[in-house]
Amino acid sequence: MVRQRLRGRRSPLVFFGLLLLVPVALALIWYGAMLVALAFKAPPETVNAISGYRDAYDFLADIEAGDVTGRARLIASLAGLAAFVVLGLLAWKQVPRPYLARGDLTLAENDRGTSTVEPRAIERAAEVAACAHPSVSDATGRYGEDGIDLDIDVKRAGDVLGTLREVQRRVGEALRRHDLPDVPVSVTLTGLERQRRRELE
Repeated sequence: MVRQRLRGRRSPLVFFGLLLLVPVALALIWYGAMLVALAFKAPPETVNAISGYRDAYDFLADIEAGDVTGRARLIASLAGLAAFVVLGLLAWKQVPRPYLARGDLTLAENDRGTSTVEPRAIERAAEVAACAHPSVSDATGRYGEDGIDLDIDVKRAGDVLGTLREVQRRVGEALRRHDLPDVPVSVTLTGLERQRRRELE
């Protein structure tokens, strides 16, 4: 059974979300350090001069109901709504969305219908072409958006590099012969027949 690979889609907004986290994280670290300083009996006047925490508290504490006009309420409401939409969108884009890398390949599409090929058919064509090489004993292919990843086992540890190149060429020819897209083929040596392993020594 061929294992499905998972990929993750990343939106460009993820970068802006991470960029927004930097000043927030720095502010939390900074004011956390101020709390630690106050806990260790640092002079409040010095801490206030550095962070301004007391000035900000006094300013907010002095605000009364009469100071908040209708215009200020409207501005605050619109700003809060805009912040909710923007920050909510950025948070939503941070959620990973994995998807299966393998999917049906559309060969042709017209008013009569669509011609598609399942990934396993493409993988099987690559595996048969690879196993046709006299030095290859087994092959396993995985088709994805980036092309075909082909793992092969060889019978002997001779010209391994030449074998990999030849297998890659054969798979490319097989895809073209079957009218399949000429996608990139990556060949990896994953095994050597047990009775032939002594040749590596």
